[in-house]
Amino acid sequence: MLAFGFSSGLPFALLIGTLNAWLGEVGVNLATIGVLSWIGLAYAFKFLWSPMVDRLPLPLLDRLGRRKSWIVLCQSLLILGFGGLAMTNPAADIGTFALFAVLAALASATQDIAVDAWRIDVADEQTSVELLSSIYQFGYRTASIVGGAIALVMAARMSWSLVYLIMAALVVLLIFVTLTAPDTKRPAVGELHAGLNEKGALNARARAVALAIVGLSWLWAIVSIVRFMASMLGEAAPGVPRPSVADFTKNIGPWIIFATVFVPLIVAATVNWLRSRGRAVLDAPESRSSPARTAMNHLYVALVAPLVELTGRLGWAVLITIGFILTYTLCYNIWSSFAFPFYLDFLHYSKDEVAFASKIFGIIMTILGISLGGYLFIRIGRLPTILLGAILPVFGNFIYADLALGGANLDMVSHALALDRLLGLVGFDQRMVRLLVAICYENISTGLAGAAFVAYLSGIVSKRFTAVQYSLLSSLTFLIGSLGRGIAGEAFDTYGYALVFQWTAAAGLFAVLFVLLEWLRVSAVRRREADLAPSVDDAGKAGAAEPAA
Repeated sequence: MLAFGFSSGLPFALLIGTLNAWLGEVGVNLATIGVLSWIGLAYAFKFLWSPMVDRLPLPLLDRLGRRKSWIVLCQSLLILGFGGLAMTNPAADIGTFALFAVLAALASATQDIAVDAWRIDVADEQTSVELLSSIYQFGYRTASIVGGAIALVMAARMSWSLVYLIMAALVVLLIFVTLTAPDTKRPAVGELHAGLNEKGALNARARAVALAIVGLSWLWAIVSIVRFMASMLGEAAPGVPRPSVADFTKNIGPWIIFATVFVPLIVAATVNWLRSRGRAVLDAPESRSSPARTAMNHLYVALVAPLVELTGRLGWAVLITIGFILTYTLCYNIWSSFAFPFYLDFLHYSKDEVAFASKIFGIIMTILGISLGGYLFIRIGRLPTILLGAILPVFGNFIYADLALGGANLDMVSHALALDRLLGLVGFDQRMVRLLVAICYENISTGLAGAAFVAYLSGIVSKRFTAVQYSLLSSLTFLIGSLGRGIAGEAFDTYGYALVFQWTAAAGLFAVLFVLLEWLRVSAVRRREADLAPSVDDAGKAGAAEPAA
């Protein structure tokens, strides 16, 4: 499990953060870096092909085991992807470079699916899932340091190409570890599928129509993004200007959000409407089965059923929930891919300085923020902590805006708190103090916000659909942030870092608004339950039906 955690964390660190340091160093403009950061959408969209990974046996490799076969395939593709990146000059051939980055991102996201499934499967047979999850996180965090801090330190002493070749060699070693891991037998279709064949459930034809609408909406969105990336990163014809990221985000971006968020919500609401009126439902339990129907049911459970349950339980309030999920991490996720270019190319810190400040000190501060979030849940409650997690990162963006303008306010604060003198004792000058103070606040606040967000999602999902519903809802957080990175990169090039940091801080106010609306919704539900409950027992049952508080 330690090796699997390392294998999952290493490509994420190398592709989502460190890669941008390489691109910035060789002079790739920020708009292009922003578009290339859309490879992170592979992690958002991975639930779309998770049914295939769960059920499809791989020719030749399947004898290794149903999970290990996919993990070995993905690790092999990661070696190819990292090797291809190492052999390509991004300044001269960004299109080919992007293809290898996309390949590595898809392999990494798919590996995550198989590793998560392996952890759950093996825990049933050998040890607790909590222990395996803890070991996985340790391996993942270790890989974040290797793919972040250590990679930067190495890049200060050798070429980026050699760094990525060494990382590919690490994955080769991980394949040998994977081959020694235990595996599990292929289980029968889960109980979620059985519910689709009960009396009153939507019939197969209606399920197929619902699945087709949702699937085609997602497919159109993905194709639109891929086509734009290809036109932006590919070789342009002589005299033909490259397309504008701002125009794409402004004209197509809202339709992508509509296709991937609101179309599925409308379909889910329609399914609930049909079932409530007894239309297009089964009059009796159905026992018919076939490989095609099983595949359709698997996709339906992954793509449609989670939102059907959520809209049925929350009603119109689901719009508040979706708004919350889309905006909660927006103000810092939208620019996180540009952190290394900001530190290295704009502020001119060295790779060693950034490696320590961002990937060692920063990770410690993130862990501190997560721990603080857990403490506040106990002391002040979930919703107050969630509200605090929405507010604090907004001020973090203003701190980064000040850092971009020279850090006068940061200097004043660090001097007032004696941080400059304290850090000076261990050899840090005022320039480094500014960076450490900014990263300290940013990582503590976003660590707290991340803990609050996970707690919210864990509370809003249904126990019946925990895994698929959590996966689907959490993927939405990547969507709007990733789309925004394209226009953020172009804005950084055009308007400068300071102004864009201020704009993204303002975007964080939408998250605060949705948290307040959610607080009002939960309070109204609690009052209604208290008014309707004739006894303490009935009140307890009503409270259990609303897990989002």
